[in-house]
Amino acid sequence: MSAREAIAATLSRIEAIDPGLGAFTALTRERALARAGAVDRGEVTGPLAGTPFAVKNLFDVAGLPTLAGSRINRERPPATRDAFLIRQLEAAGAILVGALNMGEYAYDFTGENIHDGPSRNPHDLTRMTGGSSGGSGAAAGAGLVPLTLGSDTNGSIRVPSAFCGVFGLKPTFGRLSRAGTFPFVASFDHLGPMGLSVAGIAAAYDAMQGRDADDHWQADRPVEPTLPGLDAEGDLRVAVAGGYFARNAAPEALAAVRLAAEALGATGTVELPEAARARASAYVISAAEGAALHLDRLRTRAAEFDPATRDRLIAGAMIPAIWVQKAQRFRRWYREQVLALFEEVDLILAPSTPFRAPRLGQTTMIVDGREIPLRPNIGLFTQPISFIGLPVAAVPVRPEPGLPLGVQIIAAPWREDLALRAARRLERAGIAAAPVAAL
Repeated sequence: MSAREAIAATLSRIEAIDPGLGAFTALTRERALARAGAVDRGEVTGPLAGTPFAVKNLFDVAGLPTLAGSRINRERPPATRDAFLIRQLEAAGAILVGALNMGEYAYDFTGENIHDGPSRNPHDLTRMTGGSSGGSGAAAGAGLVPLTLGSDTNGSIRVPSAFCGVFGLKPTFGRLSRAGTFPFVASFDHLGPMGLSVAGIAAAYDAMQGRDADDHWQADRPVEPTLPGLDAEGDLRVAVAGGYFARNAAPEALAAVRLAAEALGATGTVELPEAARARASAYVISAAEGAALHLDRLRTRAAEFDPATRDRLIAGAMIPAIWVQKAQRFRRWYREQVLALFEEVDLILAPSTPFRAPRLGQTTMIVDGREIPLRPNIGLFTQPISFIGLPVAAVPVRPEPGLPLGVQIIAAPWREDLALRAARRLERAGIAAAPVAAL
């Protein structure tokens, strides 16, 4: 079919299914159809020509206010320019079809937004998508679009990827430009793709690479394509994260990791030293940096926040500076210890979440016979990794019938190629797959 026919069909499917799913907050219909026409006329070409995609609504989209999941931001004037990563994807021929629901100001692990309603898990509409990139996970998992963009500060790409059964990539911190996006925690924030295939997210990642002078956080790295090497042969030294990760996961989450480990020929376990302390430090820094960003809004418009977000930010504003200083000092030590592990292995496997997607509104979870608070523990296994900016490919694995689970494939800095290569091997072996939900 023509690109215009494909985009028209995509928009029709979104309009038919999304009212019950809650993935989108805006469609860019006229823009998308005009862009598709340019593809059909040969005016737009590239490796992603005609591919529809959508972005978390913290990305600037020309003509739309950048909501970042909030009520307050609705008063902002529409963006006048697309975010850098949108421009990069469109330069490769992809076609933006809309903006996606998310947790307020990205401070969320559930996907339950009180302003726009919750994004719902496409595999069971009574369950969470995970957050904060919940709309990104739902839109891909429902097959509304094959590619979405999300952000990941403490797990916001990897958690929805796991709950919604899609692939995701959190690149190395500083790899992709964040210019034109609403921040949460400047020293943790990452942007990356989510989608239905490893080749799809690799192609998107490759297209989005490139130096952007508007982002002073971005590392000065050359473009390093990953798509050509996805099916490269050669051994990968793979280990499984033990200790903290084994103790806190439900049996089905550990079973998913075992399946991936067997398929990749993992040879033993490694322990990330002081992972629990890393998670605690990530919480301290996230709360303090997030509160500093929103302090004026908290002083003048506190009633317009989601109460759960507001209360966490107010608590963050009261954290003593010495705690933040200690957390940052520990962060440097922890990074050195974890990087040393990659002298012996190429990749480390860990669960993405401790459990499958909970029900909407659920507040506690039973793990290993213990009742634990739900919301703060969804990111139990993602926070110790993004805390030090490591690249992670998130793959969906189902060790038994039921809702999806996710496995993190963690690599050394700048080795996204190895993480994606392992993800591709799991996909080819039938261990990792992102089936479109039957809606």
